[in-house]
Amino acid sequence: MVRGHLIAVALIAAACGAAPTPPRAPGPGAAPKRGAGPSDPARPDIRPGSPLLPVDGVPCGDLACVYHAGARGYFACTNAAAGTCFHFGAPCTPADRCMFDGADGRYKRCDSVVEGTCTRWGASCAPASGCMFNPADGVHHRCDQAADGACARWGARCTP
Repeated sequence: MVRGHLIAVALIAAACGAAPTPPRAPGPGAAPKRGAGPSDPARPDIRPGSPLLPVDGVPCGDLACVYHAGARGYFACTNAAAGTCFHFGAPCTPADRCMFDGADGRYKRCDSVVEGTCTRWGASCAPASGCMFNPADGVHHRCDQAADGACARWGARCTP
């Protein structure tokens, strides 16, 4: 039992490594390194020991509310690029309530949303952003010509 603890302590010590060596002052004729600190005009507010971020935090950006084809509902997107969402969060409702109906492939106004899923469809619509889900390739594209809740002419990919 004691041998197991000694091995664990040795592994932790090896993983942590040695203490870092303090930086040295540049030699004669050498230019000082650029970096955060009182001598750096690009970052005069940073001093040793001061926090890198504001103490009261950094506000998060608004998350997009996007269609998830597998779940047939809308979820907050926490990471998106190239027309698709890579990480989904909680169920949500788009601000304009214009949602994709996976059953018929059209966008419609949703009159009743439950946990990101429409339970009562209304009239056809087009999202205000112009970024629509294309069921043919499963990613979002700019719709260059919307008609009756569908896209007649697809454009470039857009980030939902």
